[in-house]
Amino acid sequence: MASAGASVMRKIAMKKFLLGTVGLVALGIAPAMAADMPVKAPYTKAPVAPVYDWSGFYIGANAGGGWSHKCWDVSNILGVTLPTVLPDGCQDPSGGVAGGQIGYRWQSASWVFGLEASGDWANLKGSSASPLLAGTILNVTNQSKIDGLGFFTGQVGVAFNNVLWYIKGGAAVAGDKYTGSLTVNGFPLDNASETRVGGVIGTGLEYGLTPNIIIGVDYQHAFMGARSITFLPDAALPVISRIENIRQDVDVVTARLSYKFGGPVVAKY
Repeated sequence: MASAGASVMRKIAMKKFLLGTVGLVALGIAPAMAADMPVKAPYTKAPVAPVYDWSGFYIGANAGGGWSHKCWDVSNILGVTLPTVLPDGCQDPSGGVAGGQIGYRWQSASWVFGLEASGDWANLKGSSASPLLAGTILNVTNQSKIDGLGFFTGQVGVAFNNVLWYIKGGAAVAGDKYTGSLTVNGFPLDNASETRVGGVIGTGLEYGLTPNIIIGVDYQHAFMGARSITFLPDAALPVISRIENIRQDVDVVTARLSYKFGGPVVAKY
């Protein structure tokens, strides 16, 4: 009996020893496993991309060149109305322009809307010899000059961050001067002037160098229509020298520099 009890006690002691050994081994393995597990990187927010804000008032300067196409038809000479209108030649005045622009834009998502007024000094000159009485001493050379241009337009554009492409349309104003002279010797005969109003369409591309400095290029085509222009003699005689129906279009391309009074670059998340 005593022998059987001792055997049972030895078995119980052996189980306790085995359980204790397993526990110690487990305690040693757990930290090692924890050390080998990958450490989760701390959350960091993705970099923020700046978005250019086109909203705000702006003012600037522009310079470039322009050209026009004018065709003349005479309907009256020395106060006498002709039985039919006679073609009197076409010309293509061209030259430089320089001036400024002022406007306001507001942006909604990628869409940009705006209003702008611009004015330019111009020096678009051209001339053509009349086909009437060609080759005689009475042949006349017709000359024209556009000395000023104004544009009042609305704009709709699409912004690609700090790049803006837009289309525009509205009203155009041109200051025109006309003269006639003898082709043979340049002797002045008559003159006329007018301020003509028409329509304009155009497009442009601009780039925001900074939140406030903008550079760009702009193109406009003005439809100035046809007008009957009364010429008076250079000698200030109280008679009408002639009446010409003159049709014209004007094209202008300018480089632009503007300063925008708007908000700073904003962040897009």
